[in-house]
Amino acid sequence: MDVIEAMDTCTAMRYLKEDPIPKADIERLLYAATRASSPGNSQGWQFVVIDDADVKQDIGVSVAEAMAPIFANKPEGMDGVAERMYLGAEHLAKNFAKVPTWILGGSRKLYPPNAPEDVFMHSTIYPAGQNLIVAARSMNIGTCFTTFHRVAEPMIRKLCNIPQDVHLCLFVAVGYPERKFMPVKRQPMENVVHWNSF
Repeated sequence: MDVIEAMDTCTAMRYLKEDPIPKADIERLLYAATRASSPGNSQGWQFVVIDDADVKQDIGVSVAEAMAPIFANKPEGMDGVAERMYLGAEHLAKNFAKVPTWILGGSRKLYPPNAPEDVFMHSTIYPAGQNLIVAARSMNIGTCFTTFHRVAEPMIRKLCNIPQDVHLCLFVAVGYPERKFMPVKRQPMENVVHWNSF
């Protein structure tokens, strides 16, 4: 698949089949992630693959409990896209343990070497995450970025033995999609691109 086609149809997949993803395919996704650029080639990324049923169950309970009040107080008057996103996130949280694989992306604060800053930590992990989801799309594997790690971080750190100097930055659901990949909806290029002057 052409890389632009993969990007153009890399929609977030919140409804995933329970079929396991082969380990070799997960390793390929992580290989793609680690081909990303990073500040000063610091490569401070760290990835935790979570596919153990018991670990997913424990984290899933914590995520569902923490997210329940948010879903119970859904804002009124959302447009169709926002409502679908909200319902999809709720489905993903309630079915956390059924997602075949979760990939947690973290980063160490390493750059610049003499005075490390948060901004460089994030600029290390996010390009890696983007590489991962585009690679997944090229393999017809669905993914979805979430922030679920933020509501269950203490439990995740304990269960997965994550060192304190690894900052948890992104959480990606990975599985075969239940729905079709569709073109991403983006605003027109002329709204965001400026040549030589804003």
